[in-house]
Amino acid sequence: MLFFLPRVFDSLTDPIMGFISDNTRSKWGRRRQYVFVGAIVMGISFVAMWQLYREDGIAYNFAYFLAWSIVFYSGLTLFSIPYVAMGYEMSDDFHERTSIMAVAQWIGQWAWVIAPWFWVVMYDPSWFKNADTATRSLSVWVGAACMLLAMVPALFLPSRSTLHDEQLLPLTWRHLGAGMREILNGFKEAFGSRPFRKLCYATFLIFNAFNTVAAFSFFIVVYHLFAGNAAAAGIWPTLFGSVGALITTFAVIPTVAWMSRKVGKRSAFMLSQGVSIVGYILLWFLMVPGQPWLFMLALPFFSFGIGGLFTLMMSMTADVCDLDELATGKRREGIFGAIYWWMVKFGFAIAGLLSGAIMSFVGFAPGAATQAAGAVDGLRLFYSGVPIFGTLLALWIMRDYDLDEQRANEVRAELERRHRAAGAAAVAVSGPHVPADWDPASLLKP
Repeated sequence: MLFFLPRVFDSLTDPIMGFISDNTRSKWGRRRQYVFVGAIVMGISFVAMWQLYREDGIAYNFAYFLAWSIVFYSGLTLFSIPYVAMGYEMSDDFHERTSIMAVAQWIGQWAWVIAPWFWVVMYDPSWFKNADTATRSLSVWVGAACMLLAMVPALFLPSRSTLHDEQLLPLTWRHLGAGMREILNGFKEAFGSRPFRKLCYATFLIFNAFNTVAAFSFFIVVYHLFAGNAAAAGIWPTLFGSVGALITTFAVIPTVAWMSRKVGKRSAFMLSQGVSIVGYILLWFLMVPGQPWLFMLALPFFSFGIGGLFTLMMSMTADVCDLDELATGKRREGIFGAIYWWMVKFGFAIAGLLSGAIMSFVGFAPGAATQAAGAVDGLRLFYSGVPIFGTLLALWIMRDYDLDEQRANEVRAELERRHRAAGAAAVAVSGPHVPADWDPASLLKP
């Protein structure tokens, strides 16, 4: 519950933040100020929530960690929803959107390369006297570094003032009822988009099938490859995560971006997820006791699953935002990003509960010196089986996704035509103080 409740809270606040971000009138635009403040809230609360001491007792530490977790996830919502929307707005080009998301994912993957090594540092007495001290100390450095890095988009990405944009709904108490109706309508209209539904469902299945079993990798390495001897396992659990992230960073993301340009986004998605299924199958056969290096051969295939997912899906969501504007006349990157990540985060919370249920079902007891007969093999079966099942369902859902490059370019051309017509009308109504060469399409750009 300690991890489930904050994530449920986080998933509920995302749509509200999406609406606020889409309708903010400010000289700084709709997004930057929230990214900046959210970065500060996340950084401070991350440090605070890990300042735990055993002598304070379980009840106090539970309440303390839960309270700061809610503050942290509030900051995450404040930061992430406008940040994602900024990414959707950065380009109108079909393929350039994929390149932008690939760069963002490439940078983000470095966290997954570095994070597994914290376990090594935390339990090394030459660094820290115990894991408790290590956690409190490392949280300060991680929180400060991430806070500064998270501020970069707010400080350096340009944005257009929306201070006098009359098309935005006022964010006042008087308009609270209209705002809530707009949020509900945004949900209804977003899920009324067939392409967007497919993106959400496919992401939900793949990402949360992966997260349901992700923690099992440590137990499988220790208990299957090294017969429960954590000391003998050494850094192999760390290598599993870190090497997989390195492969994703330097091989998978560039390959998926290249595939997208050559065969289209849907086909690149189908191919990359098909490769990941091969990886999950190989992990069943290449987890050989006493020969841990063999699982490294499966990682290049395995890494295509999550490595290709968000690079393509976030690019495709940007295309859907154009389709939504064509249908409604509104630019709602914030609400679309919020709904998409709401699906991800809510599913992530469910995945945490399912992980425990699976371990209980197979009879696996974390921390026990020995395991019941068949428990580790049961864990391995779910480790490969759940992601394969989720990925196959996602592939079936995406089989007829039809917002391809041709359709996206047609939508973009029609939007440009409407913008030019609106610009001509503005010149006719407003008089000579409106430049004749003013391009309303610039309103879509930060």
